[in-house]
Amino acid sequence: MSELRATNLAMFWRIIRRLLSANRGRLFVMLLALGAGAAVTAALLNLQVDAKRRLTTEFRAFGPNVLIIPKGSLSSSSETLPESTVHLVPVNLPSGRVGVSSALYMIGSVSVPQSGKSLTAVVAGSNPFGFLKVAVVSSSTPTSSPKGPAPSREDVCVAGARFAQQVGAQQNSKLVLTSGDRRESCRVANLRQTGGPEDDRVEIGLRAAQRLVDLSGRISAIELIVPGTPGEIQSYIADLQRQLPDVDVRPIRQFTEGEAKIYNRISGLLTGTVGIVLLLTALCVMAAMTNVAMERKMDVGLMKAIGGATRRVIRLFLVEAVLLGLAGGLIGAAAGMFLSMGLGKAVFGVAAQPRLIVYPVAVGLTIFVAVLSAFPLRRLASIRPASVFRGEA
Repeated sequence: MSELRATNLAMFWRIIRRLLSANRGRLFVMLLALGAGAAVTAALLNLQVDAKRRLTTEFRAFGPNVLIIPKGSLSSSSETLPESTVHLVPVNLPSGRVGVSSALYMIGSVSVPQSGKSLTAVVAGSNPFGFLKVAVVSSSTPTSSPKGPAPSREDVCVAGARFAQQVGAQQNSKLVLTSGDRRESCRVANLRQTGGPEDDRVEIGLRAAQRLVDLSGRISAIELIVPGTPGEIQSYIADLQRQLPDVDVRPIRQFTEGEAKIYNRISGLLTGTVGIVLLLTALCVMAAMTNVAMERKMDVGLMKAIGGATRRVIRLFLVEAVLLGLAGGLIGAAAGMFLSMGLGKAVFGVAAQPRLIVYPVAVGLTIFVAVLSAFPLRRLASIRPASVFRGEA
């Protein structure tokens, strides 16, 4: 039995080698089509996977995407949270670490002794201070520290661009903040320009803000930078709301919804393009396989005449298709991974990182397309040896 199996296996691979070397030109065309399809598929799939990470990173650079605020704070601006609530927020997630910042907001009078101007503005105390300094700083404003001893964290502040323009403040200008009979002073470390409401306010350290309004140990909100996809962020918000029933946990809609819309559009476009590429590849290979079926009538007739079962004959051609798909997929997918780096550089400005999960997926899709394209070979199952030898088939 073992000798018969070895003989059958040797004959099997001899037939496969004969099938693959019968027409090298057509073989090259099919390999080229499968390889090109695998390359484009791997490149687009790698871009699709990398786009999720890239968009998540870019949107997180705009600042927090989740807020924890006191219940009823929408109807009353005087509601605050105990600062200890920060320690109840889970920060370790499968998608990364959550960034946490405490904030205390108030309305105060801000004056610039150097220019003699004063203005009522929003004052935001944050901890850690500078948590939101990822925002764009005006290019006309130097960011180097002034000469002399560096001020302490409580003595520095960040002024919004529009606020600074209205009161004539510049970097290193002294600001005096007043709320009731309490007073704090700081020096401007940076001017912030984001195009949002941050441009109209002054940011100081949390302890200085608490002293200014006499709210020691109290905060207005907890700002979170939650990594992950929009779905993962929504799941985190739901879990956090169950853990902290005494507060309101709210997403910042313009970030979470904007990220979801952009990614869904990019993902849909890339998925549709991959589908079209695979369809065109299948049609190209199918046309070549139709010619193969026409040329191999005599071979199939001879195999059947000497006792070959139809199922075994078809299996030979399916194995040929699988080998073609495997060879084209391995070569094309490898080329596609490098192609995605260049496409990522052109689209996002940064080369896409190769994702190992994409490689086997692209190879598998190429094999599937090759097997699907072998459908014309099913015509060989209906061939009768006598008809072939008489020249009727």
